[in-house]
Amino acid sequence: MESSSSCSSMVADFPQESFLQRTLERLSSTQSLELTAEEAVPVAVVALQRYLSEPTDGQHHEQQLDSYSYDVTITDGLWRAKCVLHPSLNQLVHRNTLRTGTDISVRQCSFIYNERRLGHGYICIEKLGCSAETSSVLPRINNITSLPILVKHGMERNVVLQSDVPLQVSRKHYLSLWNNDDPEGDMWTTGYASPDPVLDVSKVTLLSTLESSFRVSWKPLPLLVKIIHKSRLRYYGKFGLRIDYPYQAYFEVADQSGTMSLVLWNELCPEYYQRMNVGAVLYLQNYTLKQSYSNRSRPQMDHHRMKSFTSVEICLNPRNPAAVITVVSQKSVLPQWGLPEVSYQFTTRSELETFSNGSACDVIGLVTFVGRIERVKSKVNKAPEKYWTYRWVHAVDGTSDHPFILELFSSSQPEIFNQICPMTYLVSTQMRVCQVEGSLPYLTSSCETEIFITGYHKGQPYVNDPRVKSFIQWTKTLKDNTVLQKTAIGGHYCYPPPPQIFAQSATDASGQVPLVAASDLKRELESLQYREHKKLAIQGQITAVRFTKNPKTTEEGREVSNEPERGASDTHNDPSAAQPATEDCPISPSSGESQANTRKRRPLFSKATPSSLNRASTPAKRRLDYKNSKENEEQEDEESDSAYEEVRYEQQECQDSLALSWKSSSWSKQREQISEHLHQGGLHPDSLSHRFTFDEKSALLQWSNLQPTRWTSQIAARDALPRVPYPGHYQLTILGINKQIAVDAAFLPVVRSDDPRAVGLSQDPHDNSMLSCLSSGFLCSLSSTATDRQLTLRESEILATAQELEDTHVVCVLDLCQLGEDKVEVLINKVYRVTDVNTM
Repeated sequence: MESSSSCSSMVADFPQESFLQRTLERLSSTQSLELTAEEAVPVAVVALQRYLSEPTDGQHHEQQLDSYSYDVTITDGLWRAKCVLHPSLNQLVHRNTLRTGTDISVRQCSFIYNERRLGHGYICIEKLGCSAETSSVLPRINNITSLPILVKHGMERNVVLQSDVPLQVSRKHYLSLWNNDDPEGDMWTTGYASPDPVLDVSKVTLLSTLESSFRVSWKPLPLLVKIIHKSRLRYYGKFGLRIDYPYQAYFEVADQSGTMSLVLWNELCPEYYQRMNVGAVLYLQNYTLKQSYSNRSRPQMDHHRMKSFTSVEICLNPRNPAAVITVVSQKSVLPQWGLPEVSYQFTTRSELETFSNGSACDVIGLVTFVGRIERVKSKVNKAPEKYWTYRWVHAVDGTSDHPFILELFSSSQPEIFNQICPMTYLVSTQMRVCQVEGSLPYLTSSCETEIFITGYHKGQPYVNDPRVKSFIQWTKTLKDNTVLQKTAIGGHYCYPPPPQIFAQSATDASGQVPLVAASDLKRELESLQYREHKKLAIQGQITAVRFTKNPKTTEEGREVSNEPERGASDTHNDPSAAQPATEDCPISPSSGESQANTRKRRPLFSKATPSSLNRASTPAKRRLDYKNSKENEEQEDEESDSAYEEVRYEQQECQDSLALSWKSSSWSKQREQISEHLHQGGLHPDSLSHRFTFDEKSALLQWSNLQPTRWTSQIAARDALPRVPYPGHYQLTILGINKQIAVDAAFLPVVRSDDPRAVGLSQDPHDNSMLSCLSSGFLCSLSSTATDRQLTLRESEILATAQELEDTHVVCVLDLCQLGEDKVEVLINKVYRVTDVNTM
């Protein structure tokens, strides 16, 4: 154990030797320390925090390795060390390889002193190794916050190491790890100041007088207003900007004379943003006026039936002059002030089709599906880059067979956004209607959208709205178990579906899926950051298809039997079993026989018995039905249907596994000539939805949310979570039109009517050929009662039609998503025949 002279803490020395303490001691005598694999003891990552970078000496902004820097807090179980991550390692964060809750091994580090500030320095991690497994260190720690922070001797007064601020002292605050919109850190205050000061409302002025006062010399009188709309936060930090807290937030406020915009600036945002909520009353002094900024979004407020003053806006600044803001508690608000009530425009699902595109509305519904949180890069192509975070949600209100389809972007309410789950009551305000030709309309967030879920409704102004009360009455007629059976969370989801015709315009590229060269696809895949979603299209030929059954499909409902089981593998390996197909497989249609003709043979099995079936793969209930041969005719018909499906399933199992794949006649030769084959794309466990259960709520939320900034606790293994059943998926190889590059992509067709992806999907009948399924995205027709075995048979039969893909020129729309580490999801959204392409 090293002497405590090298490190300081408020607690006594530990009896064990600390790796972090020993490493800091060694850094006292060397500029950079390299550690061997034996020396690099695993340490756990407990926090990962992001902030805007600053150029190093002699470095221009455009030469920055990254727009952002990261502080990482690690622990060896005895100490915590807050370190700076070297910019060359930022890509590990971008792909969520370096993340909280896992172990790393530090291979090289240095201690950097701040040359412009006394008593300040930090450890910089320059090389490290990441473990993909869960941490072996964290389970041994009861309370992370109780561990002391490692501080170099002589730097005990370095408050930065002990505070929630960046180690690079020119930055004063952290940003949210995955977007710039959410409040992050201890500096964001909530609640009301107490007690309320005495307010002099005798000299307040009205909003209607402010327009005439603009551009004249005047002393601003106090304002007494109510907040009726609130925007999300805007972070406008950039390189070279000397503002410590570059934040801005818009509010719409009202008094008895009308409404006006109010802007909260800079360090006032951390102090007041989370206290200035819709319905709150403000007493404002020392504000300023400026001409309104015209190029910004505004809430739609016609339903308020109040005059809007739009030529000027109220500015609340931290200085010159320093605004005085009083958030009046609700109990102190007096009726004689004449402040208007907050008004809403709640819409039912049955009314949504009548709304024009771009209209605004408020909605309330019971959540049935919640998609995973994804990210999309801002189209503003300048540093620092920004990402938006969003998720898809389905919510029902009992007025329609269709749910609300909601595209919810982060609204600077992370504590709510991250807790949206099925079975919660969701209110979402100021949503914009998006009408979709050939599909159901959906709603997308605006800058003024706010969301509230169960646990956050109390005290909100909408609780007494008649439509909210009507919705609550409807929910009292529901049974939890019935609704739970229709819920799902996470997995791949994308809306709206692509149009029937692929259009490419040389003059107007807005709203269309970009068509990229196959050579550019590699760059697009490599540039994706964690949970970033992109939709791209490539043209070429589909040269190979393989159907992969869900391993659990063949196990579900199968009982262990003492009798030897003869399946497909047994038939292939046992020469004595090589009998005509009719011996082991009662149905043996020719490979060219249609599904319809196969079904005509059903009467052959009206007298089916257990001996003609694979008993080990027969559910117990069905075997019991077979034993009770005295049942009435209706039961016998139902038994015959079950027997028929069992026999079809066994017949499929008896076929060679190669029958579940197809490749074009020229693919073997073409594969030798291509320059590159991109194999990383495909289906991953995170691509599939899970059933929602209250018992697994925390684990399901953590799985569908983004990786947290701070480690909290271990969660259940993902494999143990209840997954939505699916029969299998197709893996396709797409050869670029110039036959130089090939890419693998997965196709997961919609096979059940209760799949969230079926909502809004155009379900025009088709012939269930491989190409028509790729074009439509679903198996025809959808059913909610089909078993996995039935669906597996249908999907494998569809593969028999893949021959039509031979030498067929197609355009493939691909959904790309980086799921973390080296996992990239590449899914086929839609395949267009060349006849379905329109160039302008």
